[in-house]
Amino acid sequence: MSKVVKVIEVLSESPKSWEDAAGNAVKEAQKSLRDVKSIYIKDLSAEVDNGKIVNFRITAKLSFKLE
Repeated sequence: MSKVVKVIEVLSESPKSWEDAAGNAVKEAQKSLRDVKSIYIKDLSAEVDNGKIVNFRITAKLSFKLE
C-alpha cells in the first residue's frame, strides 16, 4: 500500500526562541490533525521592539498522514 501525506503551511511564534515556535506549531497542529509526521522550517523572522527581539516567528510546512 502506498503512503500519502498532506502538507500544510503554518505560522507560529514564541517569545523564547525559534525552536520553541516550532514546538508550538506541532503542539497546536496536533490538536486538530492526527499523525503529524514532519515539520520543515521554511522561514525565520522576528518582531523587534525598542531594539530587542520580542517574538521569534517561523513559517513552516507540516506533513501528516491521510486516512
